[in-house]
Order: sequence, then C-alpha cells, then structure tokens
Amino acid sequence: MPIYEYECKACGHRLEKLQKIGAAPLTDCPACEQAELDRLVSAAGFRLAGSGWYETDFKSGSKKNLAGGGETSGSAA
Repeated sequence: MPIYEYECKACGHRLEKLQKIGAAPLTDCPACEQAELDRLVSAAGFRLAGSGWYETDFKSGSKKNLAGGGETSGSAA
C-alpha cells in the first residue's frame, strides 16, 4: 500500500496516510476539521540503483553482468 501526502488548504497542516490504491482521497483535516485536504504529488520512497536483479537474474550468457567486472577490449593479455 502506498503512502500518500496531504496538505490542508485552510490551515497548512501536512500529513501522510497509508491507504489502498483504490481508496478515496481524504477530505477532512484532522487539525482544523475542515474539508480542505489536497493530495500532494510526491516521489516514491525508493529508487533502483546498482547492478540490480535484472543484471544478475534475467540476463544470460555473454550479456550477464554488463555493469562491471569484465575486461575491456583494449586490455593487454
């Protein structure tokens, strides 16, 4: 379940709420009790970096581990 951020237009109160994707957005501010909450657009709480699962699990043969560890074509033997 994603965490959504909300901000009240009336009092400026901000909050985060864990909700199902299909759940209706909140409307009532818990601080001032007015129906002025807006759902904010925010970045995800994670990022994919590094060699990752695709590099190690789903590539095969000579395509595996392209991110590093291999010899370059200009290296001397």
